[in-house]
Amino acid sequence: MRPLTDEETKSVFEKLSKYIGDKVSALINREDGDYCFRLHNDRVFYASHNVMKQAATIDHDHLASFGTCLGKFTKTKRFRLHVTALDVVAPLAKHKIWLKPGAEQSFLYGNHVLKSGLGRVSENTPQYQGVVVYSMNDTPVGFGVSAKSTQECRRTDPMSTVAFNQADVGLYVRGEDTLI
Repeated sequence: MRPLTDEETKSVFEKLSKYIGDKVSALINREDGDYCFRLHNDRVFYASHNVMKQAATIDHDHLASFGTCLGKFTKTKRFRLHVTALDVVAPLAKHKIWLKPGAEQSFLYGNHVLKSGLGRVSENTPQYQGVVVYSMNDTPVGFGVSAKSTQECRRTDPMSTVAFNQADVGLYVRGEDTLI
């Protein structure tokens, strides 16, 4: 477990800023205490300083996880956001998409969001911007990338893709062996 290097921090913050915009600093400077990012086994964890200090006392080989796993670095040193980061990203999301109940199950199986399953979309969402996907009762179910802007979504045909699925809570069941 070690602090992130400058290059790693830049990569993590660039990925997070696709979803939460300029609110990345709000992750570190919180009212309920100081939080930090730490790297352990190529995975980036987000935890309070108290949890981080307690985790530092555990042997590296025996420490499986601490705090919230935001994602991991691939072998080519690119950062990939995991579904476990949804609880951190969702409250600060800049752009949002709501799914109709029928499309929610399809999304949870790993499929992209079609225009026919789109309930609502936040205003001024640009194309290829990170979005958090919600059910109609405002429960975050995943995140992805918008395939079309808000204006294009209004005039596109019902079977076209409006958001690409990157991670959804269905991954907890489908890929439980690779999450940790």
